[in-house]
Amino acid sequence: MANMTTVPIVDITGYGLDVVNEDKVDTETVRYMADDICRAMRDIGFCYIKNHGIPQSKIDQMNTVAMEFFDKPVEYKNAYQRRHITGIHGWAPRDMETLNPDRPSDFKEAFNFTPMDADGRFPDVQDFEVTMTDFLLICHKMTLRILDLMSIGLHLEDRQFLRKCHKAIGQKNSTTTLRVNFYPALPSDEDMKPNQVRCGEHSDYGSLTLLFQDDVGGLEVRNVEGEYIPAPPIPGTVLINLGDMMQRWTADELLATKHRVLIPDDEMTRRKSRQSIAFFAVPDNDVMIECLDKSDKYEPISSLQFIQERIAPTY
Repeated sequence: MANMTTVPIVDITGYGLDVVNEDKVDTETVRYMADDICRAMRDIGFCYIKNHGIPQSKIDQMNTVAMEFFDKPVEYKNAYQRRHITGIHGWAPRDMETLNPDRPSDFKEAFNFTPMDADGRFPDVQDFEVTMTDFLLICHKMTLRILDLMSIGLHLEDRQFLRKCHKAIGQKNSTTTLRVNFYPALPSDEDMKPNQVRCGEHSDYGSLTLLFQDDVGGLEVRNVEGEYIPAPPIPGTVLINLGDMMQRWTADELLATKHRVLIPDDEMTRRKSRQSIAFFAVPDNDVMIECLDKSDKYEPISSLQFIQERIAPTY
């Protein structure tokens, strides 16, 4: 296993979104990228993809509408707060989430976009709902292509096997979530709790995450030696990483790696807010997660039950 000090970059030219019909792409043509992605997921659980075909203008538009929402007063945002019992959709205020239970709550806020449990609760920010809906669709398409490559890299008989387990994204039968994280500019040290960070050490819960960072950076990823290494924003790339459910599904062949966002040391960076967009892809609720290698290393569990068990301690 490689000693990873940097996160690998995989070029997916020929299978990005600019390829209109991916069904016509021959498996052998994309095998090298499938192998590169799976190798990265075995070695560190993260990789950047480039030539993915997602227009930068769409990412910029997402950041614009999200920033307009986060700039609103707390009283406004409260009307859109996430309802714990009924769903994922909505605003998570600062201090609501604690991703690492050994630390104080995360110094961030977020907006989760899951249209199927929104009950029409979309902020009246111009183009908010249409921008988020459009981007969810783009991320869904991108995720299916990455899952195809992972199916090939894992030598599954059907290269569409993993894709077929993610059909309901954006519908009632899926907990897949598009989220925007907002890390406010940092106050003087006195206002921070001891040991508090922007985002505590954690691994993601689902199958695959697409992450779009702004240019502020700060994300760190833990390699197999247990060292945290930087995963800075690289223009023209999307960072992808594996979730706990996929690690279990592959009987630990692929890794769901812990990652975090600390408080910057540099005073100039501390004074900047930071924003990131994450698309947390999760298999459809009724998909049974059974070890793909037939090893029975883990008991079968439904996607929905797995997610519910993992989310509970965070709030």
